[in-house]
Amino acid sequence: MAVLLYLGKPIPETPSFPLIVADQQPNPLKYSRNLQTRVRGKCLRRSHVVKSSLKESTREYDVPLLSASEAIESLRRSRESYKSTQRYLAMYSSVFGGITTDQAAMVIPMDDHMVHRGHGVFDTAAIVDGCIYELEQHLDRFLGSAKMAKINPPFDKETTKRTLVQTVSASTCKNGSLRYWLSSGPGDFQLSPSGCYHSALYAIVIQDQSPPNYKGIKVTTSSIPIKPPQFAIMKSVNYLPNVLSKMEAEENGAYAAIWLDEEGFVAEGPNMNVAFVTQENELLMPRFDKILSGCTAKRVLELVSNLVTEGKLRGVKVREVTLEEGKQAEEMMLIGSGVLVRPVLQWDDQVIGKEGVVTESLRKLILEDMKSGPSTVRTIVPY
Repeated sequence: MAVLLYLGKPIPETPSFPLIVADQQPNPLKYSRNLQTRVRGKCLRRSHVVKSSLKESTREYDVPLLSASEAIESLRRSRESYKSTQRYLAMYSSVFGGITTDQAAMVIPMDDHMVHRGHGVFDTAAIVDGCIYELEQHLDRFLGSAKMAKINPPFDKETTKRTLVQTVSASTCKNGSLRYWLSSGPGDFQLSPSGCYHSALYAIVIQDQSPPNYKGIKVTTSSIPIKPPQFAIMKSVNYLPNVLSKMEAEENGAYAAIWLDEEGFVAEGPNMNVAFVTQENELLMPRFDKILSGCTAKRVLELVSNLVTEGKLRGVKVREVTLEEGKQAEEMMLIGSGVLVRPVLQWDDQVIGKEGVVTESLRKLILEDMKSGPSTVRTIVPY
């Protein structure tokens, strides 16, 4: 069943959406072995001739011409045919002006420039116990990325925030993640976005049913070139280098690959930051001027003072980190909204060691902050 909550006007402080329920289920499209094509209720047979030096044969093929309802029903069956650890509970689209809870309707136009030109930005926030963690911080980075990508959002910040909160509310998800995108929008297949009639906002609520894993991992040094700083500091949808870096790591039996910048200093992972505990017992993190400014990493820098006070750390430094320093560290960790704080036990052939006290303590601080942190980092969702 598709449930749409239409947003015809900017969302008020306490918006109330009319429910429009699409409960008519189209008949499944029946495919025949004779390969027939349906056009407005009629079946047409298409054929083409394949010529060879031995004989001339006629082969029939089927390219169904689907109605909108048939296409959606086909997509629904396709989604139901494979298993995934992730469930998509709700999606908002400014293109169709509302929220849907039907996975088959969670689509975007092919002529959206985010699809065929990569002209879009995105961000992700965790949903923990009915609150969105660091939504304000992620939104600021999100809108900063949009500005660098020259995308004018369709709504102001507060309306965007209320839309995202309403999407989580419609999903009834209490623990999961909220991912959202800004694109230059649909319009045409040209390179320039000048033909796009408006920018677009999309959001989706994801519930991952796989259990959390905080075990120590192995990383490698990425051979895939890192993005230039102009693109590395914005969270755009151009993640091909990140994907190739992740694949390279997996092909070598590792969890992730670590990038070095153009000067050889430690940079970041494919979708997480990296940090170390030095032999002098200081937390060391690479500077953010050439890499993505991780919201979770920055929150760690705010919470880590507790460990300094407790005597578990001597101090904190954010500066350039050499490859040698990283591999000789007492502890190494990956930090991000997906991994939280995860220990690294081996980098290439260098064994770092066991999960350390600092890594475990920082993970506990983040988990506690997610569940009971101040209102500045926890946005309550009204279900």
